[in-house]
Amino acid sequence: MAETNTSQVKVGKELYGYQKDALQEIFNRFETAPKDYHLLYQLPTGGGKTVIFSEIVRRYIEKFQKKVLVLTHRIELSKQTSKMLNEFGVHNKIINSTAKLDDQNDFNCFVAMVETLKNRLTDDKLDISDIGLVIVDEAHYNSFTKIFKFFNDSFILGVTATPLSSNIKLPMYENYQELFVGEPIHHLIESGYLAQANMYSYNVGLTSLEVGANGDYTVKSSEDLYMNTDMLTKLVSAYEETAKGKKTLIFNNGINTSIQVFHAFKKAGYPIAHLDNTNTKKERELILKWFHKTPNAIITSVSILTTGFDEPSIEAIILNRATKSLTLYYQMIGRGSRILGDKKTFEVIDLGNNFHRFGPWGADLDWQKMFRAPDYYLDSILSDEEIESTFKYELPADIKKEFAKSTDTYFDMKKVYIDTIKAGESSKRVLEKSIVHHAKMCIENSEDVFDALILAKMIGEEIDDRINRYAKCISKSTHNFVTWLKDDYRKKLNAYLRANFDEDFEKIHGHPPIEE
Repeated sequence: MAETNTSQVKVGKELYGYQKDALQEIFNRFETAPKDYHLLYQLPTGGGKTVIFSEIVRRYIEKFQKKVLVLTHRIELSKQTSKMLNEFGVHNKIINSTAKLDDQNDFNCFVAMVETLKNRLTDDKLDISDIGLVIVDEAHYNSFTKIFKFFNDSFILGVTATPLSSNIKLPMYENYQELFVGEPIHHLIESGYLAQANMYSYNVGLTSLEVGANGDYTVKSSEDLYMNTDMLTKLVSAYEETAKGKKTLIFNNGINTSIQVFHAFKKAGYPIAHLDNTNTKKERELILKWFHKTPNAIITSVSILTTGFDEPSIEAIILNRATKSLTLYYQMIGRGSRILGDKKTFEVIDLGNNFHRFGPWGADLDWQKMFRAPDYYLDSILSDEEIESTFKYELPADIKKEFAKSTDTYFDMKKVYIDTIKAGESSKRVLEKSIVHHAKMCIENSEDVFDALILAKMIGEEIDDRINRYAKCISKSTHNFVTWLKDDYRKKLNAYLRANFDEDFEKIHGHPPIEE
């Protein structure tokens, strides 16, 4: 093995206090645990895990005179890791599909993607007899476990921001004996190492989404929902309300959705680029360079920028998708958490009810319990139906202006239903009460019946919301029945306004409508 005088090499980056503490804790395990021990280290996105494990590699080689293998799941991460190791003076070699291994004895450290390494180990092309430490980056991906059998005499250190397996059938406690929890997000924010997320959640009906074999929402059902005109309009409006003019990264669950998002923002006159895994390396580099230097740039993408992408100038993250993966939720938001200059906060717009599902980013989660009993945690996550049942419908800002004279625009369908049934009345009375309430809103803000009928057309989305809640109350929710109810409600609301406008107007305003 070639000698590298690592003690004479200047460390690439000065470690923060919490990073030095973690380093010491991990080295304590190296000293006391068996040589085949599996330790999982949790550190939030933005906490500097690549910096920490690069220094671990440097010191490990120096102290134990053994080799180190670093595993990643993407080629971009392999290159970034290799570059960081070089900054720490660690002589390393990337093992990719074209790498020749006739010079492997010249290196103390190897960086490899898991599939490539598995092929090399199966072909017996790589000598692993002197590898004392294996570091697994993004350890929650289960693809790594297949090569653990080759390293029965190595200490395995897994590193992840969320110690929850990507496959619920393969819990992490089966592959790691212990979880070491690093500095929590709220401490990193308080200490000025990470920016604070300002969360804005827009209620979205997700009951049309389907869950696939991987446990997350399917791309097809997501695209059916997020490509419709209403959702694209809601997305652009949310951006304009909260993030207009800020450097923004939009995450979608599907390439077609991202392309539609690109066109919607382009049409509205905003500087935007679309990026997915079909872009060439050169196209990707050009887009990211443009994004870096353009203050109000927007990138719409499909998961490709969730890991290994570091752009501290990002000021807003938009989750234009729903996910059942806590890891993905944290990864997406974490892309905006890097501090830069006087940046202390960033905006997060959630259009997938993710905030309701997982809680605020940076909440004080019990990682140890999650590691030991993942099923307990997963079972406690609210279903979409449970989440949506708590929503209070809010009129969109532009429509709300049209109802400025109304002080009470909320109608609690579930409460009215319960009260009505308790009073011994028919469930149909619930809709009649709702129609009277809607009519009152329209008449309060109108001068004549024609104005009121125009306003009635503007509240179509809220009518749909009330009918959906009513259908759940009566446990009748076939598509045809609900569609008929929505159409019937509109007809009855219009008929009520025509028949009762003058009388109700006088009750509300104290005088009859003024005829011109």
